[in-house]
Amino acid sequence: MEPAAFVIGGLVLVLVVRLLAGGLDGGRVERYVRDQGWELVDRSWDPLGPGWFGEKDSRIYQIVYRDQRGDLHRAHVKTSMMSGVYLTRDQIVGRAAPAPLAPAAGDLVQENARLRERIAELEADRE
Repeated sequence: MEPAAFVIGGLVLVLVVRLLAGGLDGGRVERYVRDQGWELVDRSWDPLGPGWFGEKDSRIYQIVYRDQRGDLHRAHVKTSMMSGVYLTRDQIVGRAAPAPLAPAAGDLVQENARLRERIAELEADRE
């Protein structure tokens, strides 16, 4: 057999293994994010992400997710079949809109008086 055939066959094998590993990684990362109660917004392979030097078995991804409060995070994830999922450099890149403030006590007193007047009108109409 020709040496070129071995090289091409090896490259095809490496590509197939990488695609399979990436598919398994994607499911593992999505499951981890969902188990934390977060929503995965984006995931992309980042082979030169933090911790890549000297790493043999794990693959690194950059993810964007929304937490339970609605804050948007960007983090790097290291994962492999044997090591699970580990987040690094997790930072908030967008804050959720603050919850609306409760009405002031004076506003509630006025609203209560208006509603009592309306109830009295409706009761008078019923009689």
